[in-house]
Amino acid sequence: MNIEKEKWNAAIASAEYVKNGMLVGLGSGSTAAFMIAELGKRVAGGLIMKGVPSSNATARLAKQAGISLISLEDAGTLDINIDGADEFDARLRLIKGGGGAMLREKILAHNSRFNLIIADSGKQVDRLGKFKLPLETIPFATQNIMEELGKMDLHPQLRMKNEAIYKTDENNCIVDVDISQKDDLEELNRTLIEIPGVVETGLFLSTTDLVLMGKGQTVTSFKK
Repeated sequence: MNIEKEKWNAAIASAEYVKNGMLVGLGSGSTAAFMIAELGKRVAGGLIMKGVPSSNATARLAKQAGISLISLEDAGTLDINIDGADEFDARLRLIKGGGGAMLREKILAHNSRFNLIIADSGKQVDRLGKFKLPLETIPFATQNIMEELGKMDLHPQLRMKNEAIYKTDENNCIVDVDISQKDDLEELNRTLIEIPGVVETGLFLSTTDLVLMGKGQTVTSFKK
């Protein structure tokens, strides 16, 4: 089964959770893009909703799809947040941030009543860490942070794009680290967040309520 089809199937299933009048967090990334396209079709068919985008790229996609947007400040608490993941495990813990939007994504997750993750079958793992963990860092401190991370045996790499330092929508840097040998992710997350200049990590350890995973022709649900 084509991975893109698995993403589409999960996206279509997630759209069923969006009801009239809802305020919806709109995630970022390739799977979220399918969800936005599907919601756009439903809006064209009469669905009434407003979305809060997690990135500038998502905002552009949502506008193209005809979805009305609202700021998080005006929205307050969201009814549902739908987003993708780079990895998820049996405890519904996630690694996110491959697209660099995890700061706003985590803010939306924190401010939502229900968090729904959509993914293809390749995102399911027994153990988080094959995918490098992204950290968003303030440029002023990034080099020092990387030296500290190196001493923690996390093998930091500064993310680049087109031979330039990659910058997030908040104009910060992304440092990708190797956590494949780390067992206590909760403790690791606390340690990383306490480093001055680390704005956020791509570990989403307790926010997810439901994962919808496309697998073959079907969609499988994983609940807490």
